[in-house]
Amino acid sequence: MITGMRPVVIAANWKMNTTPSDAGELAVTIAGRTRVPGVTRVICPPFVALAAVREALAGAGAAPGAGPGLGAEAGVAVGAQDVHHELAGAYTGDISAPMLVGLADWVIVGHSERRRDHGETDERIGRKLARAVEAGLRPILCVGEQLADRDAGRAIDVVDSQLAGALAGHDPAALGDAGLVIAYEPVWAIGTGRNALGSDAAAMAEAIRATLARLGWGAAAGDVPVLYGGSVTAANIGEFLAEPSIDGALVGGASLKPDEMAGIVGRAGVTAAARLAAIP
Repeated sequence: MITGMRPVVIAANWKMNTTPSDAGELAVTIAGRTRVPGVTRVICPPFVALAAVREALAGAGAAPGAGPGLGAEAGVAVGAQDVHHELAGAYTGDISAPMLVGLADWVIVGHSERRRDHGETDERIGRKLARAVEAGLRPILCVGEQLADRDAGRAIDVVDSQLAGALAGHDPAALGDAGLVIAYEPVWAIGTGRNALGSDAAAMAEAIRATLARLGWGAAAGDVPVLYGGSVTAANIGEFLAEPSIDGALVGGASLKPDEMAGIVGRAGVTAAARLAAIP
């Protein structure tokens, strides 16, 4: 299980952007602009750019006498944006967990765009989560409600149901050992012009941990990092990270911009330093 102070995590979801020819350079630029102590950085490029990003970061991080990735940029991990729920088979165009081993260390499952565009159910997301854990990939499980749910006062109920469905049959201790991270995505605040407040995210983070406790996590629910993911920018990240229950961000469009990422990770570093200073 994760114990002690929760990590501060900034995960960059590049979505369907970049190509293998430009992704490596962008990753190295972002890595160089975000050297902030105490912040776990993850870059999630498209599948076709995973190798290019990993190789570029390893090359940029190599110090004399050190192995690949053990130098200046060693703190930047690589993540995949999705994983299939089966290990192999007749699934044209899909990527299984064993295929990601050696290319990624993290993986996003249950992103709102996968739910929307591919009809992913909580049960299937739970199977993806299982494949990720089996392969040694650290999962970021996404949950979040639509605008109609928020306006009807069903936000917590929806997220509670998503968590219960995706985590059904999973051993909390195994997920804790795998380093499960949960990202709260208020779908209604993504590209709509309607903004979530820090208090909205904090309330949902507390509800998420309450649901985990109800699902058998007990006190360990308090150790699970919860990220905010809803049109995150350098201008608004401070409002969310000011909330003690929020442990970082899953960043979309802004993660393709080095200046934005520098501002986001810089503010995350303030939170990380404050948490470290608060330890007796």
